[in-house]
Amino acid sequence: MAQLRKAAGSIQVSPELVAASVSEIAPLLNTLQTTSSGLSQAEAEQRLRLLGPNAVGAERGHTRLRMLGKALLNPLVILLTVLAGLSAFTGDLRAAVVMGLMVVLGVGLRFVQEARADTAAAKLRAMISVTATVLRDGEAREIPLIQVVPGDVVQLAAGDMIPADVRLMACKDLFVIQASLTGESLPAEKFEHAEVSGGRTPLELRNVCFLGTSVGSGAATAVVAATGKATYLGSMASAIDTASPPTSFDKGVARFTWLMIRFIAVMVPLVFVINGLTKHDWHQAFFFAMAVAVGLTPEMLPMIVTVCLSKGALAMSKKRVIVKRLNSIQNLGAMDILCTDKTGTLTMDQVVLKLHLDAHLDEDDGVLVLAYTNSHFQTGLKNVLDRAVLSHHELHGELGIPDFRKLDEIPFDFQRKIMSVVVETPEHTVRLIAKGACEEIFQRCVLCELGGSTLPLDQSLRAQVHAAYEKLSNDGFRVLALAYRDMERKPAFAKEDETGLTLRGFIAFLDPPKETTAPAIKALEALGVSLKVLTGDNEMVSRKICRDVGVPTEHVLTGPDIEALDEAGLAARVEEATLFARLSPAHKQRVIQALRARGHVVGFMGDGINDAPALRAADVGVSVDTAVDIAKEAADVVLLEKSLMVLEQGVLEGRKVFANILKYVRMGASSNFGNMFSVLGASIFLPFVPMLPIQVLVNNLLYDFSQVPIPTDEVDAEQLAKPRPWALDRITRFILLIGPCSSLFDYATFGIMIYVFNCLAPGKASLFQTGWFVESILTQTLIIHVIRTNKVPVFQSRASWPLFLMTTVVMVFGMWLPFSPMAGALGMVALPPLYWPLLAGMSLGYVLLTQVVKTLLHRKAWI
Repeated sequence: MAQLRKAAGSIQVSPELVAASVSEIAPLLNTLQTTSSGLSQAEAEQRLRLLGPNAVGAERGHTRLRMLGKALLNPLVILLTVLAGLSAFTGDLRAAVVMGLMVVLGVGLRFVQEARADTAAAKLRAMISVTATVLRDGEAREIPLIQVVPGDVVQLAAGDMIPADVRLMACKDLFVIQASLTGESLPAEKFEHAEVSGGRTPLELRNVCFLGTSVGSGAATAVVAATGKATYLGSMASAIDTASPPTSFDKGVARFTWLMIRFIAVMVPLVFVINGLTKHDWHQAFFFAMAVAVGLTPEMLPMIVTVCLSKGALAMSKKRVIVKRLNSIQNLGAMDILCTDKTGTLTMDQVVLKLHLDAHLDEDDGVLVLAYTNSHFQTGLKNVLDRAVLSHHELHGELGIPDFRKLDEIPFDFQRKIMSVVVETPEHTVRLIAKGACEEIFQRCVLCELGGSTLPLDQSLRAQVHAAYEKLSNDGFRVLALAYRDMERKPAFAKEDETGLTLRGFIAFLDPPKETTAPAIKALEALGVSLKVLTGDNEMVSRKICRDVGVPTEHVLTGPDIEALDEAGLAARVEEATLFARLSPAHKQRVIQALRARGHVVGFMGDGINDAPALRAADVGVSVDTAVDIAKEAADVVLLEKSLMVLEQGVLEGRKVFANILKYVRMGASSNFGNMFSVLGASIFLPFVPMLPIQVLVNNLLYDFSQVPIPTDEVDAEQLAKPRPWALDRITRFILLIGPCSSLFDYATFGIMIYVFNCLAPGKASLFQTGWFVESILTQTLIIHVIRTNKVPVFQSRASWPLFLMTTVVMVFGMWLPFSPMAGALGMVALPPLYWPLLAGMSLGYVLLTQVVKTLLHRKAWI
């Protein structure tokens, strides 16, 4: 965001938008060749074909050509291509063909898998498309934001994303959140009047709204002046890197990659120098060192990661969890704290207006009339409480609603937590009707109406009012206060007019807890995920709901408590608190940041306008399909059902993805580390290279094939039981202790080939090389079944059928190669009968030793 705001200062807004800001509406509509009723559908489709989709650079999908280019520009592919060319140039056509085959297979496999993953991700994203309300053929229609074109007339309401750069035609109390461009947390008020030419920066234009911002409150009608890359945001896409910041998972993969690069940087020069000095064949030493470099490179990692993530996203979609950003899957699995709002997550989100009472808690129809009038006339986003008021059964029965006429409204904001409308009564009285949080209404009241009489709200009566409010809250009701003030008529009203009010009474809502909430919380706790409730409601009703669903409430922090704490003090308090009440959006964001600063992987689940900052601040933001646009846009994961049970399934899938990626990392890294010792030792004492370069390449190619089905593998329940963040220290310990096990049996193979089969004799180099090739491919493929689980392989945990079949095929093919027609081209010879029982014994010993070491590491919690 900081980079985006920095770029905003140096980018010029398009001349068309500047012209639109100073133009009157009628000439502007003529310029854009549209009308106040919008475009026809046919004209809109033609403009979409001509001007392209409404997407900036960061939102474009990957074309197949770009994917192929990305696969071809991989450093490993470039290295293999260069080596293949050098091999062909020096006459080693066999090595050139094998390396060429590796390039074709590697690029083809990655291209096909990533194309499939991209297609799957695009389909998932399409399920959660952000929409805009446009006028087409004179009728309001919901269309995907990407289909908006210049000349469209759009309707905006609270919670909407601004779909393009637009010029306001009409608006009422419109406040736009521009923090993504300006960094200013307070919303900017907008007007429809034409600007005076010159003197303002683009973001100060008061009648223009920009793509990438959102409506905080109010309503408007606007005409689209620019879309896609022609917008203000689009012009910044080429000036900045708009990629998302790396997640903890991205950083972990990068650290592992650099660990392997350091291994290669040390290993390859040593192998080259040692073989050159001992064999006096620098040409062969060079190609052997390059082949070793290829063998040590974890070239399958990008493909394994992509396929695991896309497979996890597809599996999660079947469980009603849609992943917008693939890399967030691992963060979902690593999450150890979930912060969530209360309404609709813990509760049924079926708010019902149960009581309408005066300050003495006696039923009062006059309070209901005021509540209805306020909810009916407001033009902002009607929340669940407004809908409950408007659908209350008594309003559709005998209760008469006065014929009020609306004069003005003062929109809701999260600072004052009040929404007011100004109406003219049938008696021509101008009346301001305020509805909002009880504490805020009480502060603004000086009188109280009871039983037809108006009384001063003195200290005694104020105490009674507070006691009535607390009683309702302790009974589990969500309570709002109603107040009014009769005023003189004037052109416009503002929040400063919300003073000197007369308290009229309370409306109390009930939103009972879901039956599934308590079991879902226990299920998440069993998975090592603790729950914290972050709500704007008061602490009394929040405590009641939390107690009902089993969330501890011994430690509660409120918004005022957070205001009084500095960052260090907040970090110390957030750990123990489980309920945070009376929070503003900024408070929620601070709580999330404080938890992350203490090393937690934090998820946040929310669906309102006020949740967007917290969704962006969390490691993984979770929203729901019914959320406002700005919340869905900010989220990494979107639930098709607002339920913690659904989220539990998402956590499990995230852990499965990480577990399978970790399997490849452990397999490849430990095998490579062991091979490093084996190659170095053999290069010192052997008069020939321990394995021909072409054999090293074929060995690596076969091992790569054996790992392709890893994303399909099953994961043990124990590996899903708790969060598993990326821990390079554990991976390093695994490499340092498991890797030498393979070296031990490599040296045993060297001993057998030298002392049993006399391979140091002249002319027997090919037998030694063939023997080590077969032992190497057999053991490192077989050990996949040991490393993939913390249990006893086969007996307690079995691999998936694709992985089992592929590893079996690779091992059989590797044992067949010395007897195949390809043996001569690969420099191999037939192995003697005695070799095979010795190989079987070594393989069994290797499996048993690795299983013992792995079990000890697991028991000591070192891996």
